[in-house]
Amino acid sequence: MSLEDIRNKAREKLKGVCGVYKICDGDPMGRICQGQSYGRPIGIGGIGSGASFANNIKALEKIRLKMRLIGPQFEPDTSMTLFGKPITMPILGGSVSGVNSFGGENVITEKEFCRAVVIGCKAAGTIGFRGDTYTYSLDETPGLDAIHEAGGWGVKISKPREQSVMIEFFKRAEQIGCIAVGTDVEGCGSSIMAKYNKPVFRKSVEDLRELVSCTSLPFIVKGIMTVEDAIASIEAGASAIVVSNHGGRVLDHTPGTAEVLPEIVDEVKGKVTILADGGVRTGFDVLKMLALGADAVLIGRDIVRAAVGGGSDGVRIHFEYLQKILRRAMLMTDCPTLKDITPDILC
Repeated sequence: MSLEDIRNKAREKLKGVCGVYKICDGDPMGRICQGQSYGRPIGIGGIGSGASFANNIKALEKIRLKMRLIGPQFEPDTSMTLFGKPITMPILGGSVSGVNSFGGENVITEKEFCRAVVIGCKAAGTIGFRGDTYTYSLDETPGLDAIHEAGGWGVKISKPREQSVMIEFFKRAEQIGCIAVGTDVEGCGSSIMAKYNKPVFRKSVEDLRELVSCTSLPFIVKGIMTVEDAIASIEAGASAIVVSNHGGRVLDHTPGTAEVLPEIVDEVKGKVTILADGGVRTGFDVLKMLALGADAVLIGRDIVRAAVGGGSDGVRIHFEYLQKILRRAMLMTDCPTLKDITPDILC
């Protein structure tokens, strides 16, 4: 099974929901997913006009790489350690969840999707994050079930629900040996949670501090788009932040994540692990985010398509392809290791 086979199968299965285009840019004039924003469920597109979704792509497109080729030959090393775990690449499976949003149960069940992401990421030598949606409850935990099957090899991200519910999720995550836990604070703007009467909330520093204290696992705060929120996350005791606008799915007209990442890095680098997502489609995009200061990146929409088109094998193949292109990009910019990827390689 090739990556092309996987994408062709995903295109067939996601007909009318996602075009599985060569370029996934959220163009409101020519993308199936964005047509769903007007009176229909948001699906796999962006909220409102889709500007935030598109801005993620545009922000990365503006960044130029320096090609530096004179010097000794080397084999790029993409390996790193995250939360004390050795992984093969700084590319992680995003916490996107809710199979109903991209085709429904006739395409792939939520259980199958979660398993594909977690097992596929593990097979590629990296880590899959598992999120939360309105179908999840303390009695229905497909993300945690998949991580449990993988021997704890995964990260549990909870929507910002009631504190007591989140604490119980994190206790169960700790019991099955999860690598880390966290919350996507931008989930307080989730329209699907509101629609199905699953309340979500803004979280204060005190709320986050309580969540951090309830577990011995590293705690991640996802949805950081400002220096102020990055600092607040550190004050709460977070081990990591994810610079993310939720794929442009919760607030229209935000900047792209690559636009705000540098100022956040300038303020908090070295104080917390910095992860980022938003518009990352290729190994070249990964290199750009790392050069801007991210320690690792997360992949969202492309992992949906890989899982739908090829299950866990599809996810593994997609990550291996991203790693291959990242290595090529590192070779062409004179970066033997991840530590060599600095802003100096940007024009």
